[in-house]
Amino acid sequence: MPDTSTPLGPDLDSALIRRRAERTAPAYPAHRFLAEETAQRLLERLDYLRITPRRVLDLGGGNDLPALRARYPQAEAIAVDFAPARLAHLAPRPSWLSRLVRHEPTTGIVADAHALPLATGSVDFLWSNLLLHWLAEPLTALAEWQRVLAVGGTVFFATVGPDTLRELREVLGPTAVHPFLDMHDVGDLLMAAGFADPVMDMQMLTLRYRDPARLWQDLRASGATNARRDRRRTLTGKVRWQRALAALEARREADGTIPITVELVFGHAWKTAPKTLPDGRAVIRVHRRP
Repeated sequence: MPDTSTPLGPDLDSALIRRRAERTAPAYPAHRFLAEETAQRLLERLDYLRITPRRVLDLGGGNDLPALRARYPQAEAIAVDFAPARLAHLAPRPSWLSRLVRHEPTTGIVADAHALPLATGSVDFLWSNLLLHWLAEPLTALAEWQRVLAVGGTVFFATVGPDTLRELREVLGPTAVHPFLDMHDVGDLLMAAGFADPVMDMQMLTLRYRDPARLWQDLRASGATNARRDRRRTLTGKVRWQRALAALEARREADGTIPITVELVFGHAWKTAPKTLPDGRAVIRVHRRP
Protein backbone atom coordinates (compact mmCIF):
# COMPACT_ATOMS: atom_id res chain seq x y z
CA MET A 1 0.00 0.00 0.00
CA PRO A 2 1.36 3.47 -0.83
CA ASP A 3 2.48 5.86 1.87
CA THR A 4 -0.53 8.16 2.03
CA SER A 5 1.01 10.39 4.67
CA THR A 6 2.70 12.44 1.93
CA PRO A 7 1.45 13.64 -1.47
CA LEU A 8 1.75 10.93 -4.09
CA GLY A 9 2.46 11.34 -7.74
CA PRO A 10 5.25 13.02 -9.70
CA ASP A 11 6.52 16.48 -8.86
CA LEU A 12 4.81 18.24 -11.74
CA ASP A 13 4.92 21.86 -12.87
CA SER A 14 1.20 22.66 -12.76
CA ALA A 15 1.68 26.16 -14.16
CA LEU A 16 3.46 24.68 -17.18
CA ILE A 17 0.68 22.11 -17.69
CA ARG A 18 -1.92 24.91 -17.61
CA ARG A 19 0.01 27.03 -20.14
CA ARG A 20 0.34 24.09 -22.49
CA ALA A 21 -3.35 23.27 -22.15
CA GLU A 22 -4.24 26.86 -23.01
CA ARG A 23 -1.88 26.95 -25.98
CA THR A 24 -3.00 23.64 -27.46
CA ALA A 25 -6.75 24.04 -26.83
CA PRO A 26 -7.65 24.90 -30.46
CA ALA A 27 -5.85 21.82 -31.82
CA TYR A 28 -6.76 19.50 -28.97
CA PRO A 29 -10.07 18.14 -30.37
CA ALA A 30 -8.25 16.83 -33.46
CA HIS A 31 -5.56 15.13 -31.36
CA ARG A 32 -7.56 13.59 -28.52
CA PHE A 33 -7.79 10.17 -30.18
CA LEU A 34 -6.50 8.44 -27.05
CA ALA A 35 -9.07 10.24 -24.87
CA GLU A 36 -11.80 9.27 -27.34
CA GLU A 37 -10.72 5.64 -27.12
CA THR A 38 -10.69 5.62 -23.33
CA ALA A 39 -14.04 7.43 -23.25
CA GLN A 40 -15.59 4.71 -25.40
CA ARG A 41 -14.21 2.01 -23.13
CA LEU A 42 -15.51 3.84 -20.06
CA LEU A 43 -18.94 4.20 -21.64
CA GLU A 44 -19.05 0.46 -22.29
CA ARG A 45 -18.40 -0.11 -18.59
CA LEU A 46 -21.33 2.16 -17.74
CA ASP A 47 -23.66 -0.41 -19.27
CA TYR A 48 -23.28 -2.42 -16.07
CA LEU A 49 -24.29 0.42 -13.75
CA ARG A 50 -27.91 1.30 -13.08
CA ILE A 51 -27.77 4.94 -12.05
CA THR A 52 -29.92 8.01 -12.71
CA PRO A 53 -27.76 10.95 -11.69
CA ARG A 54 -29.27 14.38 -11.23
CA ARG A 55 -25.94 16.16 -11.70
CA VAL A 56 -23.00 14.94 -13.78
CA LEU A 57 -19.51 16.42 -13.44
CA ASP A 58 -16.90 16.00 -16.17
CA LEU A 59 -13.44 16.84 -14.87
CA GLY A 60 -11.50 17.69 -17.98
CA GLY A 61 -13.04 20.15 -20.38
CA GLY A 62 -16.41 18.56 -21.01
CA ASN A 63 -15.53 16.86 -24.29
CA ASP A 64 -17.24 13.66 -23.16
CA LEU A 65 -20.43 15.32 -21.95
CA PRO A 66 -22.38 14.87 -25.23
CA ALA A 67 -22.15 11.09 -24.80
CA LEU A 68 -22.96 11.32 -21.10
CA ARG A 69 -25.93 13.60 -21.73
CA ALA A 70 -27.27 11.17 -24.30
CA ARG A 71 -27.14 8.50 -21.62
CA TYR A 72 -28.45 10.70 -18.80
CA PRO A 73 -30.64 13.34 -20.49
CA GLN A 74 -32.31 14.29 -17.22
CA ALA A 75 -29.04 15.30 -15.57
CA GLU A 76 -27.56 18.74 -15.18
CA ALA A 77 -24.08 18.77 -16.74
CA ILE A 78 -21.02 20.55 -15.37
CA ALA A 79 -17.60 20.68 -17.00
CA VAL A 80 -14.49 21.67 -15.06
CA ASP A 81 -11.04 22.50 -16.40
CA PHE A 82 -8.24 24.64 -15.02
CA ALA A 83 -7.49 26.00 -18.52
CA PRO A 84 -10.28 28.38 -19.67
CA ALA A 85 -9.52 27.76 -23.35
CA ARG A 86 -10.39 24.07 -22.92
CA LEU A 87 -13.94 25.11 -21.99
CA ALA A 88 -14.43 27.50 -24.92
CA HIS A 89 -16.21 24.83 -27.00
CA LEU A 90 -19.15 24.69 -24.60
CA ALA A 91 -22.35 26.27 -25.90
CA PRO A 92 -23.59 29.44 -24.17
CA ARG A 93 -26.49 29.14 -21.80
CA PRO A 94 -29.79 29.30 -23.71
CA SER A 95 -32.80 31.38 -22.74
CA TRP A 96 -35.25 30.40 -20.00
CA LEU A 97 -37.83 29.51 -22.67
CA SER A 98 -35.56 26.94 -24.32
CA ARG A 99 -35.10 25.27 -20.95
CA LEU A 100 -38.77 24.38 -20.96
CA VAL A 101 -38.29 22.11 -23.96
CA ARG A 102 -34.68 21.05 -23.62
CA HIS A 103 -32.49 19.72 -20.86
CA GLU A 104 -30.33 22.02 -18.82
CA PRO A 105 -27.29 23.36 -20.70
CA THR A 106 -23.74 22.55 -19.76
CA THR A 107 -22.08 24.78 -17.18
CA GLY A 108 -18.36 25.37 -17.57
CA ILE A 109 -16.29 26.12 -14.48
CA VAL A 110 -12.63 27.10 -14.44
CA ALA A 111 -11.16 25.38 -11.38
CA ASP A 112 -8.41 23.13 -10.11
CA ALA A 113 -9.33 19.47 -9.65
CA HIS A 114 -7.71 19.60 -6.20
CA ALA A 115 -10.15 22.30 -4.97
CA LEU A 116 -13.57 22.30 -6.63
CA PRO A 117 -15.92 25.27 -6.07
CA LEU A 118 -18.86 22.94 -5.52
CA ALA A 119 -20.89 22.21 -2.42
CA THR A 120 -20.31 19.04 -0.46
CA GLY A 121 -22.54 16.23 -1.70
CA SER A 122 -23.76 18.21 -4.72
CA VAL A 123 -22.75 15.79 -7.52
CA ASP A 124 -24.15 12.33 -8.24
CA PHE A 125 -21.75 11.17 -10.94
CA LEU A 126 -18.14 12.27 -11.44
CA TRP A 127 -16.37 11.43 -14.71
CA SER A 128 -12.62 11.84 -15.15
CA ASN A 129 -11.05 10.80 -18.45
CA LEU A 130 -7.22 10.89 -18.52
CA LEU A 131 -6.83 13.55 -15.84
CA LEU A 132 -5.62 11.77 -12.71
CA HIS A 133 -2.05 11.19 -13.95
CA TRP A 134 -1.63 14.95 -14.52
CA LEU A 135 -2.19 15.73 -10.84
CA ALA A 136 0.76 16.20 -8.55
CA GLU A 137 -1.33 15.30 -5.48
CA PRO A 138 -3.80 12.60 -6.57
CA LEU A 139 -4.80 11.72 -3.00
CA THR A 140 -5.77 15.33 -2.30
CA ALA A 141 -7.77 15.42 -5.53
CA LEU A 142 -9.55 12.13 -4.87
CA ALA A 143 -10.51 13.29 -1.38
CA GLU A 144 -11.96 16.44 -2.93
CA TRP A 145 -13.89 14.41 -5.49
CA GLN A 146 -15.26 12.28 -2.68
CA ARG A 147 -16.32 15.43 -0.85
CA VAL A 148 -18.41 16.84 -3.71
CA LEU A 149 -20.11 13.49 -4.40
CA ALA A 150 -23.44 12.79 -2.77
CA VAL A 151 -23.85 9.65 -0.70
CA GLY A 152 -24.47 6.88 -3.20
CA GLY A 153 -22.62 8.83 -5.90
CA THR A 154 -20.06 7.28 -8.24
CA VAL A 155 -16.64 8.28 -9.50
CA PHE A 156 -15.78 6.83 -12.90
CA PHE A 157 -12.34 7.39 -14.39
CA ALA A 158 -9.56 6.38 -16.73
CA THR A 159 -5.88 7.11 -16.27
CA VAL A 160 -2.61 5.61 -17.48
CA GLY A 161 -0.27 3.17 -15.77
CA PRO A 162 3.52 2.87 -15.41
CA ASP A 163 4.15 1.06 -18.70
CA THR A 164 2.82 4.01 -20.68
CA LEU A 165 5.42 5.38 -23.13
CA ARG A 166 7.97 2.96 -21.77
CA GLU A 167 9.72 3.04 -25.16
CA LEU A 168 10.43 6.77 -24.73
CA ARG A 169 11.65 6.21 -21.19
CA GLU A 170 14.07 3.56 -22.46
CA VAL A 171 15.51 5.70 -25.27
CA LEU A 172 15.47 9.14 -23.59
CA GLY A 173 16.03 8.32 -19.92
CA PRO A 174 13.89 7.91 -16.78
CA THR A 175 12.99 11.60 -16.40
CA ALA A 176 11.63 11.88 -19.96
CA VAL A 177 8.28 10.35 -18.96
CA HIS A 178 6.09 10.83 -15.88
CA PRO A 179 6.22 8.04 -13.24
CA PHE A 180 2.59 6.96 -13.59
CA LEU A 181 0.89 5.24 -10.66
CA ASP A 182 0.24 1.50 -10.66
CA MET A 183 -3.37 0.28 -10.80
CA HIS A 184 -3.16 -1.18 -7.30
CA ASP A 185 -1.79 2.08 -5.87
CA VAL A 186 -4.69 3.98 -7.43
CA GLY A 187 -7.11 1.54 -5.80
CA ASP A 188 -5.43 2.10 -2.44
CA LEU A 189 -5.67 5.86 -2.92
CA LEU A 190 -9.41 5.57 -3.55
CA MET A 191 -9.80 3.78 -0.24
CA ALA A 192 -7.58 6.30 1.56
CA ALA A 193 -9.71 9.13 0.11
CA GLY A 194 -12.85 7.62 1.62
CA PHE A 195 -14.33 5.77 -1.37
CA ALA A 196 -15.89 2.33 -1.00
CA ASP A 197 -15.90 -0.78 -3.17
CA PRO A 198 -13.32 0.33 -5.76
CA VAL A 199 -13.25 -1.71 -8.95
CA MET A 200 -10.04 -1.51 -10.96
CA ASP A 201 -8.90 -3.07 -14.20
CA MET A 202 -6.13 -2.55 -16.70
CA GLN A 203 -5.74 -2.96 -20.45
CA MET A 204 -2.68 -2.64 -22.64
CA LEU A 205 -3.00 -0.58 -25.80
CA THR A 206 -0.40 -0.39 -28.56
CA LEU A 207 -0.18 2.68 -30.76
CA ARG A 208 1.65 2.11 -34.03
CA TYR A 209 3.66 4.83 -35.77
CA ARG A 210 5.29 4.67 -39.17
CA ASP A 211 7.12 7.91 -38.51
CA PRO A 212 8.52 8.25 -34.96
CA ALA A 213 8.55 12.04 -35.29
CA ARG A 214 4.75 11.89 -35.54
CA LEU A 215 4.63 10.64 -31.94
CA TRP A 216 6.28 13.84 -30.72
CA GLN A 217 3.91 15.87 -32.88
CA ASP A 218 0.88 14.16 -31.32
CA LEU A 219 2.21 14.66 -27.79
CA ARG A 220 2.92 18.36 -28.38
CA ALA A 221 -0.38 19.04 -30.16
CA SER A 222 -2.37 17.52 -27.30
CA GLY A 223 -0.37 19.27 -24.58
CA ALA A 224 0.87 15.92 -23.28
CA THR A 225 4.60 16.55 -23.19
CA ASN A 226 6.81 16.12 -20.15
CA ALA A 227 6.06 18.45 -17.22
CA ARG A 228 8.25 16.90 -14.53
CA ARG A 229 10.17 19.45 -12.51
CA ASP A 230 13.27 17.27 -12.80
CA ARG A 231 12.96 17.00 -16.59
CA ARG A 232 15.85 17.87 -18.85
CA ARG A 233 15.68 21.66 -19.35
CA THR A 234 18.20 22.06 -22.21
CA LEU A 235 17.24 21.62 -25.84
CA THR A 236 17.66 18.12 -27.22
CA GLY A 237 20.85 18.23 -29.27
CA LYS A 238 21.02 16.85 -32.78
CA VAL A 239 23.17 13.89 -31.74
CA ARG A 240 20.88 12.92 -28.85
CA TRP A 241 17.81 13.34 -31.04
CA GLN A 242 19.25 11.19 -33.82
CA ARG A 243 20.24 8.57 -31.25
CA ALA A 244 16.69 8.48 -29.89
CA LEU A 245 15.20 8.18 -33.37
CA ALA A 246 17.64 5.37 -34.20
CA ALA A 247 16.67 3.53 -31.01
CA LEU A 248 13.00 3.77 -31.95
CA GLU A 249 13.77 2.70 -35.52
CA ALA A 250 15.40 -0.43 -34.12
CA ARG A 251 11.97 -1.35 -32.70
CA ARG A 252 10.24 -1.22 -36.08
CA GLU A 253 8.31 -4.44 -36.67
CA ALA A 254 7.56 -6.52 -39.75
CA ASP A 255 4.46 -4.47 -40.60
CA GLY A 256 6.61 -1.36 -40.86
CA THR A 257 5.36 0.30 -37.67
CA ILE A 258 6.98 1.22 -34.37
CA PRO A 259 4.90 0.11 -31.36
CA ILE A 260 4.32 2.56 -28.51
CA THR A 261 2.76 1.20 -25.31
CA VAL A 262 -0.10 2.79 -23.38
CA GLU A 263 -1.24 1.10 -20.15
CA LEU A 264 -4.85 2.06 -19.57
CA VAL A 265 -6.19 1.95 -16.02
CA PHE A 266 -9.94 2.08 -15.43
CA GLY A 267 -11.72 2.41 -12.12
CA HIS A 268 -14.89 3.31 -10.36
CA ALA A 269 -15.91 3.56 -6.73
CA TRP A 270 -18.80 4.75 -4.57
CA LYS A 271 -19.36 7.23 -1.80
CA THR A 272 -21.12 5.56 1.10
CA ALA A 273 -22.66 7.10 4.20
CA PRO A 274 -19.96 8.19 6.68
CA LYS A 275 -19.31 5.98 9.68
CA THR A 276 -17.80 8.77 11.76
CA LEU A 277 -18.31 12.51 12.19
CA PRO A 278 -15.49 14.97 11.43
CA ASP A 279 -14.64 15.05 15.16
CA GLY A 280 -14.21 11.27 15.20
CA ARG A 281 -17.46 10.31 16.91
CA ALA A 282 -19.18 7.24 15.50
CA VAL A 283 -22.40 7.63 13.52
CA ILE A 284 -25.17 5.39 14.86
CA ARG A 285 -28.12 5.01 12.51
CA VAL A 286 -31.50 4.30 14.06
CA HIS A 287 -34.18 2.82 11.82
CA ARG A 288 -37.84 2.87 12.83
CA ARG A 289 -39.43 -0.54 12.79
CA PRO A 290 -42.31 -0.95 10.32
